[in-house]
Amino acid sequence: QVQLVESGGGLVQAGGSLRLSCAASGRTYAMGWFRQAPGQAREFVAAISGSGGTTYYADSVKGRFTIARDYAKNTVYLQMNSLKPEDTADYYCAARDTVLATTVDKLYDYWGQGTQVTVSS
Repeated sequence: QVQLVESGGGLVQAGGSLRLSCAASGRTYAMGWFRQAPGQAREFVAAISGSGGTTYYADSVKGRFTIARDYAKNTVYLQMNSLKPEDTADYYCAARDTVLATTVDKLYDYWGQGTQVTVSS
């Protein structure tokens, strides 16, 4: 059983940066980040394949967010720059038992508990 633990959330002013981390306890392949704002549905943010060679981003974060992974630490990161108030949400890390990255949340096998990100205007 894979366990995912997110960290790095917090309160930041608009235009600022945060880096989220997701540490995995077991072997993981493709991984992704999703977010859910209050009263809204969960939405895809970014994903990375098992090899790290393929990444996907939501249009709303493209050019501002970067997903990366450190195999030695079994950790995936989400670097978030130029943050906007609309980025405020709970951010969740997810992992798959396959190397293929996907933007579809239902295709992920494991989920973390989430970390809160608040961007003030």
